[in-house]
Formats: sequence, C-alpha cells, structure tokens
Amino acid sequence: MAYDSFNILKSTAVPLPIENIDTDQIIPARFLKATERKGFGDNLFRDWRYNQDNSTKKDFVLNNATYSGKILVGGHNFGSGSSREHAAWSIYDYGFRCVISSFFADIFKNNCLNIGVLPVQVSVKFLNIIFETVYENSNTQLIINLPKQKIQINSIGASESFNINSYKKNNMMNGYDDIDYLNNMKSEIQNFALKTPL
Repeated sequence: MAYDSFNILKSTAVPLPIENIDTDQIIPARFLKATERKGFGDNLFRDWRYNQDNSTKKDFVLNNATYSGKILVGGHNFGSGSSREHAAWSIYDYGFRCVISSFFADIFKNNCLNIGVLPVQVSVKFLNIIFETVYENSNTQLIINLPKQKIQINSIGASESFNINSYKKNNMMNGYDDIDYLNNMKSEIQNFALKTPL
C-alpha cells in the first residue's frame, strides 16, 4: 500500500476560513527541493505559521492548541495556483487526512487523492455550519464516511453527501496509488495477455 487505507474518519477539525488559499501559501516554493514526500509538514503554511526569525505567530490556527485533528477545514477555492504535488504532500505529512472546502482547484484535488488525502467538497451553507460548530466547540467531531460518501457533524447530526470519482474512491479505500492498483490486477493482466494473440 502506498498509504493508509481510508474508510471512516472521525476526528476534530482545524478551521482555516480563508478563501483562495493557493499552493504557494500551503508550501512556499523555496521548500520544493526534496523529491520524497517526507519533511514537508514542517513547512506547511510556513509563512503564516512563523515570523522571519522563526518564532511562531500566535494568532495562526496551527499554532493554537485549541484546535487539532486530522481534518483541515478551508475556505472556498482551496489549492489554487501552481500544480505542485508538494502542497498535498505537506498536508499529508503534517497529519491531515481530509481537507474540506466548498470548492477545490482540480489539480490540487487530484494530487490529494493520489497520496491518501481525501478532499471533501461541500456546499457553502454546510461549510459555514461546520465553521460555526467548530468555533462554538473545538471538540466537535466530524465523521467522514467514504464508503457512503457522507460527512456528518457528530454533535448536531447535520450531514451532507459528497462526490468522488469511483476509481479514486476504490484506491483510497484500499490505500492504493496508481501503481498499486495495477499491481493488484497483475494476474488479470497476465491472463489477458496470454489469451490475446500477438
């Protein structure tokens, strides 16, 4: 498996109600030198988390111990900008397994799905309910049910369905990347090759 399988995630959430968060804000370009998916979490939202002297900015949500969990709740149009995979890598490496927004940039969305981060797109109305509920109680838990494609706010029971490509859904539930998927079909591919004339 390329990453942990994703079926049902129940977690508290970190609210980041900023619109148009682009990939350079998620992981600044100066940290893109590495080619492996390790260590990027340290620099997730680097310029928002730290001052130039590397001291933490106390008003940024990732530096606020009140909020924690495996779910990041972002504003509209999350992940716009350049196509760098490192943005998804940094989110995964930090410990998030799900990002919720009312809209995702397509390339960022696909990059997340390729590495085990589930992008859940909800309506603007439901996103606002999530923010309100989490701000009222930071211990609020969200339940992300991938098999049923449903997100629920546990404390109030409000829920909404979300869409996901069936191929990507299957891969997420099995912890597969594209190579894992093909390897899993190896015997079928070999049998097909044997039966297919040259």
